[in-house]
Amino acid sequence: MDIDAFAAVHSSQWNRLAQLSGRRRLDGAEADELVRLYQTVATHLSTVRSAAPDPAVVTRLSDLLVRARTKIAGSHEPAWRGVVRFAVVTAPAALYRIRWWAHGVTAAALLVAVVTGANVANDPEALRAMGPPSVQEQYVNEAFADYYDPGVGFAGRVWTNNFWIAWWCVAGGITGIVPLYMLWQNFVSVGATGGMMAAHGELDTFLTLIAPHGLLELTAIFVAGAAGLRFFWSWIDPGPLRRSTSVAREGRALITVAIALVVVLGVSGLIEGFVTGSSMFWWLKIVIGAIALAAFWAYVYALGGRAVRDGETGDLSADEAGAYAVTAG
Repeated sequence: MDIDAFAAVHSSQWNRLAQLSGRRRLDGAEADELVRLYQTVATHLSTVRSAAPDPAVVTRLSDLLVRARTKIAGSHEPAWRGVVRFAVVTAPAALYRIRWWAHGVTAAALLVAVVTGANVANDPEALRAMGPPSVQEQYVNEAFADYYDPGVGFAGRVWTNNFWIAWWCVAGGITGIVPLYMLWQNFVSVGATGGMMAAHGELDTFLTLIAPHGLLELTAIFVAGAAGLRFFWSWIDPGPLRRSTSVAREGRALITVAIALVVVLGVSGLIEGFVTGSSMFWWLKIVIGAIALAAFWAYVYALGGRAVRDGETGDLSADEAGAYAVTAG
């Protein structure tokens, strides 16, 4: 197909659609004409993409259709419909796509924590590095348990701290180094604390206090790290896409994951604020934490798996994302 001839033949329709899309008010006839032209130009875009994917024409028509669609349908969907779609389609799809990255990060981070903990528990030199004996005793016997102070204020502080860690994993994802550093730093710290508790005969206290909220909280950190690393990998290995397109798509999906994790960390903060330090039986606390974790992964695998099979990626729709440069091959 001769793209220049095609553009010359249809440019009057494209210009008319642009004109109508830019008007503040339309009468009935003009509104009907806008809809007809929108459908016609959408067909033109499909033809160009399949027969002669010229980047300039694709970009022009895509932008034109986005403006026309906004004029026809309004700037956005009804708020609650958008929220529901995000919760049951977009977010789980984005989480499902990085599930294997999350599982890999989980295994690696837990290995780091266990090896660090075993080293601190069994190596006198490593244990001494945790502080003087009196400081260790005070932390093990008082400070660790006293930290979990039930209440809204404590839950808010916990959420803020965990969100900060997750934010660094996400925001620094493109570097590849920041997520690894944050994960390493935090899980060496967790492992060292557990090792010190074990060396003083309080490993059971450590596990029963960290497990109720930690099952979901640490999973959220693992997912944040996985999302950041997946974002970095979209730059390293863009596949058949242009590197800029790959990074843009993964970046938008990354934002979806980040928003979802705000909610997940909020739930884990509530568990830490009202369950971990409460007077409930220790086994009941762990059951609550396990149920929260199971609910999260059921959400990811059930809703996310279905959404991905339906073609969702966690990215914006084609109209919302706008045009992209077409590449051959």
